[in-house]
Amino acid sequence: MVKFSKQFEGQLIPEWKEAFVDYWKLKKGLKKIQLSNNTNNISNKHQSISVPMSIISSLRNYSLFSNQHREHGPIQVHRKLASSTIRGDMYETELLEQFAETDAAKEFFACLDQQLNKVNKFYRTKEEEFMERGDSLKKQMEILLELKSTFLEKKQGKGVCSQDSKEDQSISCTFSNEEDSVRNRELQEEMHETKTDDKKEEPFSDSPRADEVGKSMQVKREDGKLRTNTGRIINCQGKNLRINIPSMALSRTLSAITYLVPEDLLNQSSRKCGTEGGIIHVNKKKLHHAEKMIKGGFIELYKGLGYLKVYRNLNMLAFLKILKKFDKVTTKQILPIYLKVVESSYFNSSDKVMKLADEVEELFVKNFAEDNRRKAMKYLRPSQAKESHAVTFFIGLFTGCLLALLAGYVIMAHVTGLYRPQQHSVYMETVYPVLSMFSLMFLHFFLYGCNILAWRKTRINYSFIFELAPAKNLKYRDIFLICTMAMTTVVGVMLLHLTLLTKGYSYAQVQYIPGLLLLAFLLILVFPFNFIYRSSRYRFLCVIKSIVLSPLYKVVMLDFFMADQLCSQVPMLRNLEYVTCYYITGSYKTQDYGYCMRTKHYRDLAYAVSFLPYYWRAMQCARRWRDEGQTSHLVNLGKYVSAMLAAGAKVAYEKDKSVVWLCLVVIMSSAATMYQLYWDFVKDWGLLQINSKNPWLRNELMLHRKTIYYFSMGLNLILRLAWLQTVLHSSFENVDYRVTSLFLAALEVIRRGLWNFYRLENEHVNNAGKFRAVKTVPLPFDEVDEEE
Repeated sequence: MVKFSKQFEGQLIPEWKEAFVDYWKLKKGLKKIQLSNNTNNISNKHQSISVPMSIISSLRNYSLFSNQHREHGPIQVHRKLASSTIRGDMYETELLEQFAETDAAKEFFACLDQQLNKVNKFYRTKEEEFMERGDSLKKQMEILLELKSTFLEKKQGKGVCSQDSKEDQSISCTFSNEEDSVRNRELQEEMHETKTDDKKEEPFSDSPRADEVGKSMQVKREDGKLRTNTGRIINCQGKNLRINIPSMALSRTLSAITYLVPEDLLNQSSRKCGTEGGIIHVNKKKLHHAEKMIKGGFIELYKGLGYLKVYRNLNMLAFLKILKKFDKVTTKQILPIYLKVVESSYFNSSDKVMKLADEVEELFVKNFAEDNRRKAMKYLRPSQAKESHAVTFFIGLFTGCLLALLAGYVIMAHVTGLYRPQQHSVYMETVYPVLSMFSLMFLHFFLYGCNILAWRKTRINYSFIFELAPAKNLKYRDIFLICTMAMTTVVGVMLLHLTLLTKGYSYAQVQYIPGLLLLAFLLILVFPFNFIYRSSRYRFLCVIKSIVLSPLYKVVMLDFFMADQLCSQVPMLRNLEYVTCYYITGSYKTQDYGYCMRTKHYRDLAYAVSFLPYYWRAMQCARRWRDEGQTSHLVNLGKYVSAMLAAGAKVAYEKDKSVVWLCLVVIMSSAATMYQLYWDFVKDWGLLQINSKNPWLRNELMLHRKTIYYFSMGLNLILRLAWLQTVLHSSFENVDYRVTSLFLAALEVIRRGLWNFYRLENEHVNNAGKFRAVKTVPLPFDEVDEEE
């Protein structure tokens, strides 16, 4: 039977752990009471009550907190009315009879009161927060329904100006203001299609994010006081509304250009309508995006309400269990007295959360599920996919096949002397880069699966941090299955290719095989049908697109996390570039594997590929600095600039192996390494805190053994020094230098896998410190006061 403490720890919300009842601290208090009772049993002769103590005990019958008649019992719990609703009522326990003599009992009940007050205060705070969210979402829903009804009326021919637009098939809905024409023209100017992604707040950032774009964007009224930085203002049903709808396409990158379009072009469509005054267009697409944002807000609100229900039930159960243990240890009947107080306290007696959850269900079923409750519950209560035993079976099957094929490949390569220096240069220049590329890629993917497994074991909410859908994100078993299946295919194809070569086939006859293998993986990646984890492949492609266009897109956690992974995959990207050039130029037919190396454009592109991941990451830092205004992002940008300078010095040293360039390599690489190590330990991992209760670590640690953190810091330091191979030219004896390069690249991938765990652990600790368990969804409509 599982102990309640482990069951309690396994079911609590990780981000709210500090707000739950400290069950372990109360258990320690019980142990002190038990030890105290054992001591008292040995010296029974000292248990008589003295006269002064009896006088003090009688004086305690007169309470400072109420004048009500007291029932005789071991304890009396007083309720102090709070001066403000934020703090809530406070509880304090008074010990009666001879029970008050033990200091351990006093400490225990003081701790118990503290936990009860803490739970009530946190519950009240979160309840008020979710009630405010609920009221806001209800208003948003009312506005959306009004806009929809007006849109349908205009669609049926009431007040819609005819527009011959074949490109945009969405129907526009017009809203006329009663303001003068000059003001309406200014409002109409701001209502033009200028989509931005301004108000989406990143839930895991350390501080509130600033508005992205549009500080120059203003909506002026006659008094000059009405402004907006985030959207357009319309007048609907007598209300001034600001519309904040983020764009979902590349049009966000052109939003700044739209502001530069002359006024007559912006108002061209309105002038065609031929109506007086300003006319605001809200098309069907905007309404759809607004509906999607409100729907997401209801889903997150319902999730938060569910967490609050779990919070209530677990805390109630924890109080019940600890009071039962207390009665068992002390043989006192405390449970009925204190449990009655707990049951009547705010966190257990308030029914606002239950009512709001029922109301959210009704609204969601009616407005987003077409009165289909089962369909609505798929969004509000998504069911976790059951882990199939077939996945585990196939992981074992493909692992066995991979080991057998890899052993056969290694034996055949050793017999033929494939990897010895100056041997089989054609194979090492053309086929080995394909094997190296896939090995680094799937090693990285395998380590990501290990990260997910470790995050789950330590209860780090990685899906919330990355904003992944719980029902669609990859589990660690899925990742292991993909890795074993893919590498079995790769090694099998490589073994087939090597077997054909040993049987006398020429390179011209079999060289297309590695190219077909690469083409097959690329086709699977972009395969549009629901086959082989389509949602994950689509999300991956979207993240890559955001990284490539990083200065133009708002940066979220998953984007810069993935860009950091690419910084550790520069050798893989260079291999991919070379193999692509080799097959696109048709060099595989003539076996002219040096053609790409002799081409100037390819050499320039190869240098650019070495810098691109660092450039993308630097541009992300610049974009985050622009959005948030925090100088720490500029300091982080400097880290990637130093990495680019060090990489440039290495490239120059490879071309001109002089002492001057060697000194520059040492200086630049040393400076970049120190920069990176500081940022790894202090910023990304949150370690090296001088005043921490854990020496040179941080206060909150997810792993119980501190030595693991010290070991990881030392290992990260060693693996960061891999650049010394460039200076020392160290290589394994009788092994081709390309094999050595693959080994060093694999060490960097392993270092990145280690970095990933502690990076998300630090992010999780920050979220838990601010009690962030649900996302803050941006809402499309802001009501503007007339006096603004």
